[in-house]
Amino acid sequence: MTSIALIHALSASPAPINAAFARLWPEARLMNLLDDSLSRDLADEGRLTTQIIARFGMLGRYCVGTGVDAILFTCSAFGPAVDAVAAEHAPLPVHKPNTAMIDEAVASAGDGRIALLASFAPTLTSMLPEFPDPSRVLPVYCEGALEALARGDADSHDAIVAEVANKLPDDCTIVALAQFSLARAASRIPTRKGQSILTTPDCAVLALKHALSA
Repeated sequence: MTSIALIHALSASPAPINAAFARLWPEARLMNLLDDSLSRDLADEGRLTTQIIARFGMLGRYCVGTGVDAILFTCSAFGPAVDAVAAEHAPLPVHKPNTAMIDEAVASAGDGRIALLASFAPTLTSMLPEFPDPSRVLPVYCEGALEALARGDADSHDAIVAEVANKLPDDCTIVALAQFSLARAASRIPTRKGQSILTTPDCAVLALKHALSA
């Protein structure tokens, strides 16, 4: 049985990724590690520090020590830290949370733009450079959504995300929900003709399953 370590920096991330695995790859054996102080410390510092990157390294080494077949990070705002873990443990599959969604968004956008929605502002700063052509990406901050989720008001979280998405320009053919915690709001977003909604959990699970089954 394939064993996968899931590393989270937001307390809202485990539920959507575990639900995606249950739907799309129930045979996988999952291990969940949560350090929600990572997102708080990144917000306080305003940048990825060497200490934060080092903590990612420790988490990665712990997972590798348990004998997992792959590691999936669910925290979208820590790209360089995930890259460091991947380099240290190559060729073990170490996946960023958003790479698969970015690839699908770019392939599916056609002549339109990609609306990248996030409720954790540093995620937008971290993810934009990962797109081949950031000029085609519209970064959108869903203010107040993460705070609503943190206080247990999931309905308000979903409503905020849906309202933001409903006001997007017509040329946005892809609505990409940048964080695992945003996936729960996907069903509340009204779709327009020619527009697709992508979530990071579903894209990440399918990409990882494909990589480990090849």
